Amino acid sequence: MSSPTKETLLVYNMQNTSKGKLLKLICMQLGIRVRVVEKEEFLQPIGYLAGLKGVEPSEERFDGEGFDDEMLILSGFTSNRMDLLFGMFRRQKMERIALKAVVTEHNWSWDSSRLHDELRQEHAYMQQNRGN
Repeated sequence: MSSPTKETLLVYNMQNTSKGKLLKLICMQLGIRVRVVEKEEFLQPIGYLAGLKGVEPSEERFDGEGFDDEMLILSGFTSNRMDLLFGMFRRQKMERIALKAVVTEHNWSWDSSRLHDELRQEHAYMQQNRGN
């Protein structure tokens, strides 16, 4: 797996929403590539969707229910650029997106459904333990 040539934001379940339009506008201003992931692509490796060199597509097409949660996956970002992006979200008063991840050496081969399930578990754990 090698790094993408450009920052890429994989976007799930925000098509045709005001939040999705604002997100695309912010990314356009920052020169970030936005890739809307359709349900049919949920079995594709995250690395392939993010444009990582050497990651091959899956032959399978997803035809299940999938998930409706909004989700963002960031690829090729430095921590400063992530801070800038999320700062712009806050300044534009964009509603929070709970499920977010960064493409890593551990998850680049996962499909969207697996990463979604992992993020949901982590989010639920964090919510449950927030008051402790």
